[in-house]
Amino acid sequence: MADVSERDATLDAGRMTIWEHLAELRKRILRCLEAFVAGMVITWIVYERLFRFLVDPLKDVAPNAKLVLDSPTAGFALRLQVCMYGGLVIGMPVILWQVWRFVTPGLYPHEKRYAVPFVVSSLFLFLFGSFIAYITLNPALTWLISVAGMDFEQFYKPEEYVKLIAFMMIAFGAGFEFPVLLVALQIAGVLTPRRLAGWRRQAVVVIAIVAAVITPSGDPISMAALGAPMYVFYECSILIGWILTRRRRRAAAAA
Repeated sequence: MADVSERDATLDAGRMTIWEHLAELRKRILRCLEAFVAGMVITWIVYERLFRFLVDPLKDVAPNAKLVLDSPTAGFALRLQVCMYGGLVIGMPVILWQVWRFVTPGLYPHEKRYAVPFVVSSLFLFLFGSFIAYITLNPALTWLISVAGMDFEQFYKPEEYVKLIAFMMIAFGAGFEFPVLLVALQIAGVLTPRRLAGWRRQAVVVIAIVAAVITPSGDPISMAALGAPMYVFYECSILIGWILTRRRRRAAAAA
């Protein structure tokens, strides 16, 4: 009876009208935009150092490669593009927290305690995925340059090069969020560790397809660098699910 009354009280406290939901959504979106703009400003200030950091993999692979601006406004567009990507990355902690705060009112008290682990793990995995994408750029660029089969002069539009790196880092960061999603679904009772364990063969195929689709460069090195960790994360999410299930059973038995 206590559990039922607790759930009823939680639902009553979490109920909002449609206008209250819209007002809450507006507030969260505005805070996300504020974090994004603040991140853009910071990126604008450190733009030159950041751009050198992004170009380093290309210089290592093709020292004679040149980045060419094809119009007077291309430099400004490039800087704005880099600042937008930087604003997204720098603002990510606030964005994740706002997403969680918007979802929290509809959760039970025992589910709300996962707020900090959710945000911290999501942020860490996103940054870790972006780091893996960056260190994968050297072999990926080497393969992409050599696959042409001839000794071409390397001239690139900087906005296309930056887009490739940014999409690579975003794709890896999003792919590395895979275990957070699976664990969240297990906490919500949508999936079980046993079911995930039974889907291992299908998971390998799905992960390979996803890695091929979301990897912007399409090279086998990047796909392997993304797909292999995703499968490891799949197994880790099963293990975490077993641990959480065992804790629930112990708590139920103690109650």
